[in-house]
Amino acid sequence: MKRSYIDYAMSVIVGRALPDVRDGLKPVHRRILYAMNELAMHHNKPFKKSARIVGEVLGKFHPHGDSAVYDTLVRMAQDFSLRYPLINGQGNWGSIDGDNAAAMRYTEARLSKIAGEMLQDIDKETVNFQDNFDGSLKEPTVLPSKLPNLLVNGTSGIAVGMATNMPPHNLNEVADAIIACIDNPEISVPEIMKYVRAPDFPTGGIVYTSGITESYSYGRGRVIIRSKTRIEEHKGRQKIIITEVPYTVNKSMMIEQIADLVRDKRVLGISDIRDESDRDGIRVVIEIKKDNDPDVVLNQLFKHTRMQITFGVNMLALVNNEPKTLNIKKLVESHISHRQDVIRRRTQFDLTKAEKKAHILEGLIIALKNIDSVVILIKKSKSVEEARLSLTEKYTLSVEQANAILEMRLSRLTSLETEKIQQDHKETLQLISELKAILASEKKILEMIKTELAELKEQYGNARRTEIVEGGEGIEIDIEDLIEEGTMVVTITHSGYIKRLPIDTYKQQRRGGKGVIGTGTKEEDFVETIFVANTHSYILFFTDHGQVYWLKVYQIPEAGRQAKGKAIVNLLELSENEKISTFIPVPKFEDHLYLVLATKNGTIKKTELKAYSNPRKGGIRAINLDDNDLLVSAKLTNGKQNLILASKNGNAVHFNEKDVRAAGRTSMGVRGMKLKQGDEVVDMVVADEALTLLTVTENGYGKRTKISDYSVIRRGGQGVINIQCNERNGSVVAVKAVADKDDLMIISKNGIIIRTLAGDISVIGRNTQGVRLMRLETDDIVMSAARIINEESDEELEHAIEENPEVAAKGFVSSDSSGIRLKEEPEDDIEENPEETNSEENKEEGEE
Repeated sequence: MKRSYIDYAMSVIVGRALPDVRDGLKPVHRRILYAMNELAMHHNKPFKKSARIVGEVLGKFHPHGDSAVYDTLVRMAQDFSLRYPLINGQGNWGSIDGDNAAAMRYTEARLSKIAGEMLQDIDKETVNFQDNFDGSLKEPTVLPSKLPNLLVNGTSGIAVGMATNMPPHNLNEVADAIIACIDNPEISVPEIMKYVRAPDFPTGGIVYTSGITESYSYGRGRVIIRSKTRIEEHKGRQKIIITEVPYTVNKSMMIEQIADLVRDKRVLGISDIRDESDRDGIRVVIEIKKDNDPDVVLNQLFKHTRMQITFGVNMLALVNNEPKTLNIKKLVESHISHRQDVIRRRTQFDLTKAEKKAHILEGLIIALKNIDSVVILIKKSKSVEEARLSLTEKYTLSVEQANAILEMRLSRLTSLETEKIQQDHKETLQLISELKAILASEKKILEMIKTELAELKEQYGNARRTEIVEGGEGIEIDIEDLIEEGTMVVTITHSGYIKRLPIDTYKQQRRGGKGVIGTGTKEEDFVETIFVANTHSYILFFTDHGQVYWLKVYQIPEAGRQAKGKAIVNLLELSENEKISTFIPVPKFEDHLYLVLATKNGTIKKTELKAYSNPRKGGIRAINLDDNDLLVSAKLTNGKQNLILASKNGNAVHFNEKDVRAAGRTSMGVRGMKLKQGDEVVDMVVADEALTLLTVTENGYGKRTKISDYSVIRRGGQGVINIQCNERNGSVVAVKAVADKDDLMIISKNGIIIRTLAGDISVIGRNTQGVRLMRLETDDIVMSAARIINEESDEELEHAIEENPEVAAKGFVSSDSSGIRLKEEPEDDIEENPEETNSEENKEEGEE
């Protein structure tokens, strides 16, 4: 099996997928060009049907599928695939939009003029030939290739275990580099790069110099290519005009990709896209929405679409049938070496031919000098064989010379013809002398190569198509560096829809009216959170599985006041069965801030906020959980705040977060609350004595209690009774820190929702049963409760923004349980509770 696979792999590597370093061709390309040359389908001859060419190649040299041969023929004819096409095509040969060429029975082809330079002198024994697949014909193992095809046209191919991807280059630059290498064999790669600065792609575009030095020095690297664009203005609206696209990019698919991103609101600021391309060139028009920066939109397109690609350079080719990765100098030297061999063999062929001709001419001259006796000798001979023998013996001639004399026409006996023979002999001797001089001098061979290259430049050289731009280091920066900073209002609904609005939307509202909520939602949905943040601020989303995901504010789709926004789950790469449990807006990852996480099984963990400052697209681990544990809450604190953990069976523990030592991001944390069997933590709240603790049970009962009624104890205890969980109340389903003016939504399993004002719920003692909050059907239970944003809160936000625009612009405006707040700096004035008691007392109180 191993031996068979290696044989197969080598067959693919040598006989199919990789180009020969000498002519830059794979076998199928070489066979097509050779077959067309044998059919005399030169650039100045009539076109022939492609089907005729494919049949010739299949029948004589390439016993594979006809589609493989025709596809190769098509690519060699496309001016957007090859920098210097080797085939002249007539008919439909496909387009840069990915349109296929017409069937081979419709298209016609012939060799291009530059392809003739690849085949020149092939009939002068300049290259080796081998048997074709059935041994009936001979085919070349390589073409003479006066054109440095591998460098100017490039190639790509995938073999077994290896691949090649060579970029095309400009012929003028390559020729100059080869000439420079001939003049200075010790030339370095940086010196060659003075001539060949960068690839020159047939589709143009812009190439950045970063990565080119590495690619040319080591044969491997990455080159960044961008579309060529300009910005036009028409009737006050700005447009991005794309005139050139990166190499290998399908234009129509690129436009579809842009449209999809605009539809998904991942690229913002585009109102329309049109393809106005025609036979004169590419023109894709992208219209920009009013008041949007076209440069920002353009950079978003470069970031998210194939308007910018990375071309992976891998200069792998066959050297003596062995795959090798070559740098730019080795490629240049390989071409020089190949041409030296071709010129040497061509010169030897011409020399042998000239020597044979001189030898014959010498025999004819001897015969002409003795023409009378020669004629008599021939007339006396009884046969041609006798005449040949007599001539060789009497005049010391070779058999070839005697044959030439016998075959000579009588017209050549005239004095004029005699002079021509003598002149021809003289010129032939001169040619022999010159050919021998070439073979004897390596310098003359190199000069001939230089002359050939100068001729190629003159006939086929043209200007660069791809513009070179210095730099490129860090060009694949995060799009945030290209997004202009601004302040946004972000709203999140209870069922997980999110959107952002420019802060101007609120600044422009006239105060004193009823106001609007700023989102259109489903009947059963409502806005649960609203906050102001900078476009570059983060929102951390924590899942019940202990993962944390990031979104930049600018990545949130912008929508109008009446739009509901987009589902958060569609913006994050969540795993299966993973649900968002909480989220936290973070303006900056500051040193003195902490994230406190609480789990269902009573574990609590505090970690410095900056530990979460390195985002990863697929999220990172926020806390390690046991198999039967889930993350229920996360809070942003300043390291000195009090927290309350509340359990399903009606207990609550109130402690200072200083009791929780800071741990690493992936640690499991410590015990925050001791739970009895069957109990679990429902939620965690930041304890602010200006608020009350709302507790809601599954049977529709609940109450509010002053935060001060909960003694501050150490973490890890069972805590105290928060509410009596008896048969009437059932288990606790929600715990919130609320103010009197907060609006609350209570939601049941059957979809019943009631809205109530927090101030209407009685503030009563800690160890009580509470009052009825919601009347339920027999088979219904309460599932959750949440604080909502009402019109008054909406107006408060407008007022806060108007009164403190500088603070608002920093992104420190939030709408939480204590209402709309402006925070110049994080709060750090929480004092330790002097009434803290020891854990034994706490335990007894909890059991009581």
